[in-house]
Amino acid sequence: MPAADISTLRLATRGSALALRQSALAADALREAGLSEVEQLIIRTEGDRRTDAPIDQLEGQGWFTADLERSLLDGRADVAVHSAKDLPSALAPGLSVSAYLVRADARDGVVSATGRRLDELPPGATVGTSSARRAGLLAALYPGLKAVPIRGNVDTRLRKLDTGEVDALVLACAGIDRLELGDRLTQRLDPLAFVPSPAQGAIALETVTGSPPARACEPVDDRSTRLAVTAERAVLGALGGGCLLPLGAWARVEDGALVLVAALVVAGSIRRADAGGSLEDPEALGEAVAARLR
Repeated sequence: MPAADISTLRLATRGSALALRQSALAADALREAGLSEVEQLIIRTEGDRRTDAPIDQLEGQGWFTADLERSLLDGRADVAVHSAKDLPSALAPGLSVSAYLVRADARDGVVSATGRRLDELPPGATVGTSSARRAGLLAALYPGLKAVPIRGNVDTRLRKLDTGEVDALVLACAGIDRLELGDRLTQRLDPLAFVPSPAQGAIALETVTGSPPARACEPVDDRSTRLAVTAERAVLGALGGGCLLPLGAWARVEDGALVLVAALVVAGSIRRADAGGSLEDPEALGEAVAARLR
């Protein structure tokens, strides 16, 4: 049950349609866990304010998370709801992830204007993405295609596709599914080949460490998701990377063990590593895989 001294939780969220949907999922989970009052606080982040700037021109990390974290530290909010893949490798001091909701589809997906798969697109076709990982994997796996930078929320990117700015998009399947747009997907990419971003598909609930809101969130934490995300983020942390590192990492629980695959794009080629380990130490598994990638 939630902590006795919590009557209402204020959830900080970005204002995009996807962020609001994820916040609503968090609110539903918390209510099911016994907390009746949940409110949303919409926060505009640096990444939201600077929509015209290419991702690689934004300084530092936390473009989509730092403002949400500040709302926790200054007392405006109790819980920050994040796409877990947006979290920097190190959280702000005094904060931690109290819960990961059950993970959605971690894969990347393709939406193309003609309904074609990536391997069916003609040479020179443009594929929109703001991700260094996706651009690197596209260049290595589909050298005939051209990755072009594209910014904006899911609906903005789909609109740019529909108006002919690009021939296709690569997006997170989880986001498309949460917005009930899964029928637009042409293809769900094999996660062993087109390795997803660390923590993709997971929703993180961040709080002040040890606080009553932190304890209130604990009942909605999904253990399998936490194990997988912890291993994936350990790869990212061990390599000293952020959102600009062209790194994929995907972990899952299989037959009582934690299995992890990672891919790093280096000089136009893909460096891969995989391993299995105990459920008791996901960080060690992530660090071991990162060591093989170096």
